[in-house]
Amino acid sequence: MSQDSTHGPVMAGVVTALVGFSSSFVVVLAGLVAVGATPDQAASGLATLLVTQSLGMLWLSLRHRIPVTLAWSTPGAALLATSTGVTGGWSAAVGAFVATGVLILLTALVPRLGDLVAAIPHSLARAMLAGVLLPLCLAPVTALVDSPAAVAPLVVTWLVLLRLAPRWAVPGALLVALGTVLATARIDAADLAPHLAWTTPTWSLSALVGIALPLYVVTMASQNVPGVAVMSGFGYRVPWRESLAVTGIGTVVGAPTGGHAINLAAISAALSAGPTAGPDPRSEEHTSELQSPMYLV
Repeated sequence: MSQDSTHGPVMAGVVTALVGFSSSFVVVLAGLVAVGATPDQAASGLATLLVTQSLGMLWLSLRHRIPVTLAWSTPGAALLATSTGVTGGWSAAVGAFVATGVLILLTALVPRLGDLVAAIPHSLARAMLAGVLLPLCLAPVTALVDSPAAVAPLVVTWLVLLRLAPRWAVPGALLVALGTVLATARIDAADLAPHLAWTTPTWSLSALVGIALPLYVVTMASQNVPGVAVMSGFGYRVPWRESLAVTGIGTVVGAPTGGHAINLAAISAALSAGPTAGPDPRSEEHTSELQSPMYLV
């Protein structure tokens, strides 16, 4: 392949990775802490999510030769961030994460479950997501009032790059944020080394009802179903049931070290599947076959 033909896919992959991580990792950390994780356990959960989604992407993309993008459940993390605690503590939250993974896996095995999720009105799913995300969207405004010297450079960087180079707005703000933290906080280099913290899951009815079920619904309705729709819009036929199986297994395996849920990417999927990543010679015939985002259920 020529240098020109590889430049687009490589850059698309780099941008997808940067945007996918930097746009919402703070939400993930906040969500895990809200349901009882210590800072070390939350960092373990973040690392686990990165590993499980990466392994899932490698499997699906190499097996099917399409740019399948996985992500952590950002709406799910936002849902956790609004929690006021879990009966049974962090171990019960981990048990709920395991149950969420099992539900996703069951959806792959029992097509009727996928039909039920797809039947959720889009307006209801969007309203549910908006209610969860609104407090988080307002957080930068309140933070700018409370700590203008620390937050203003991030906001200015984001606004400038949003105007000049939109896809780099979030990564650029992240770099400024990291620079601010390193300049103002005393951080031991040893603390930056990633490590995984194991938590043996426990189960409580309140955690299953209050965390597992909402996390499953919001992940399916706000991530998996839109993720398939985004990919189909670019002419790619996503292996629906296999993708659910991979993300369900990844969620179950990653839960004891803090991962709450992984799923098909929705917004960031467009970065790796769009025209800037390079044309797919099979896209036209695929597009003609696609009638519904749930065609493989």
